[in-house]
Amino acid sequence: MAKRVGFVGILIEDRRSSAAVQQLLSDHGDSIISRMGVPYREKEVAVITLIVDIDTNTLGTLTGKLGALSGVSVKSGLVEKERS
Repeated sequence: MAKRVGFVGILIEDRRSSAAVQQLLSDHGDSIISRMGVPYREKEVAVITLIVDIDTNTLGTLTGKLGALSGVSVKSGLVEKERS
């Protein structure tokens, strides 16, 4: 399956889920081109933005597992055209 370039936005509202988020991101490290994480202490949340080069099945697996974690919200988007 061809890979596509895109983004994943992750909002962590429950700090107890942070370790599980980190593990999932490590497990999918070959698909992550760039990662930026910002703790927003005043609002007691953390925001992680990923730039990915990933196939749709793997993206679905990653975002599904992240979204199933308590206090974690995920949004993603991919470019229309597949890249080899």
